[in-house]
Amino acid sequence: MSSNLQDYWKTVVDTMMEGVVVVDQEGSILSVNKALERITGYTARELKGRECAILDCNTCFSVDEQGKRKKKCALFRTGSVVRRRCQLRRKDGRPLDLLKNATVLRDSNGTIVGGVETLTDITDLVAKERTINELKCLLSSGEEFEGIIGRSSRMLDVYALIRNAAASDAPIIIYGESGTGKEIVANAIHMLGRRNKGPFIKVSCAALNESLLESELFGHVKGAFTGADKDRRGRFEASHLGDLFLDEIGDIPLSTQIKLLRVLQEKEVERVGDQTPITIDTRIIAATHRDLEQMCRERRFREDLYYRLNVIPIHLPALRDRKGDIPLLVDHFMKAIRLRTEKHINGVTEEALERLAAHRWPGNVRELVNVLEYAFVVCHDELIAPHHLPPLTGPEKPFVPLKKENGSDEEQRERIIKVLEEAGGNRQKAAQTLGISRVTLWKLLKRFNLKPELHFKT
Repeated sequence: MSSNLQDYWKTVVDTMMEGVVVVDQEGSILSVNKALERITGYTARELKGRECAILDCNTCFSVDEQGKRKKKCALFRTGSVVRRRCQLRRKDGRPLDLLKNATVLRDSNGTIVGGVETLTDITDLVAKERTINELKCLLSSGEEFEGIIGRSSRMLDVYALIRNAAASDAPIIIYGESGTGKEIVANAIHMLGRRNKGPFIKVSCAALNESLLESELFGHVKGAFTGADKDRRGRFEASHLGDLFLDEIGDIPLSTQIKLLRVLQEKEVERVGDQTPITIDTRIIAATHRDLEQMCRERRFREDLYYRLNVIPIHLPALRDRKGDIPLLVDHFMKAIRLRTEKHINGVTEEALERLAAHRWPGNVRELVNVLEYAFVVCHDELIAPHHLPPLTGPEKPFVPLKKENGSDEEQRERIIKVLEEAGGNRQKAAQTLGISRVTLWKLLKRFNLKPELHFKT
């Protein structure tokens, strides 16, 4: 091979994203490319002449019962290694997940003279797989879904719809008040869907004015407007083969809605200041706290865009509509705050929980977290009491324990049904919410001929 050709070949190898390492028949490293230096943290000078064992590949070596390393590399035995997952150790000691492909090198007589490996960094992919598995476990438990916790019937319905939506490629709109967890649901749909190996790009439509929003969504070319000193791709291009989360879709100006509709119809975008169409393949997940149907009637939101986006609507209940989940939420967030603050606060008193249950929660779960954060600051006891809570205003209705004198039989029956629905049929949580013992609840269920296992989801 001529000197020029060798230089050309080295340039080609050094432009590859995959790490390349060449070894002799004894496993000593002859050369590596730039990508392998970047991946492992070693320089070519540090690796050249060393045994490949320096990379500590878990598929090349094992440890016997005496703790000694045994070589088990299959390359020189089988002639090739195809798409094998392995883990190396970087120079700084950190483990690194990789995908390995390798083949032996032979001379003109067919004698093995060495081998060449390509190594692809799959650290991000492994992290995503781990997150997906965690989400699937959370979904199967039915109590916790990332930052959304609940066993009420409404939340179980939401979990089921999230599973189905994730399996689809259709546009989604997540409806819910501020603080209900719309972004968490959007992220979960992405992680559980077929596009999870692609990007998940977020855009807050309420945070930008019309011109900035269009530049953010569609990108722009150099000179398109004052300050556009270079070409910039938009969020649609950035989310190609992934999901684009448009938060507060109801705040998009009408003129931008027209352009968004065109993108959905034609699967193409044009950067601001340019007329060259760019093909994109992305799924839209939108979210809003607004009533889009009412906005359509008022001509503030395009009806054709609404029907394009509203293929799979997901409605997140407000916290006041699932108060049976408050004990679960309190327990979950207290564990997180306790871990972070290292304060030994182990729970809340019954009186404090009653006060939390009576509040209307206009800020939903986010407000509940803030209340608990405040309580952790001022509480120096083992349990959070009512006086540790900040002033809570605007309760939906005062908390009234269920007693004989509190309403007619029919009113009591209806209240029990509602609380059991919110608690997902869980008798202990329902009794706690109602302010009665489990024995009293059992007697009332028998009296009103109610069977949670038949009437409510558990």
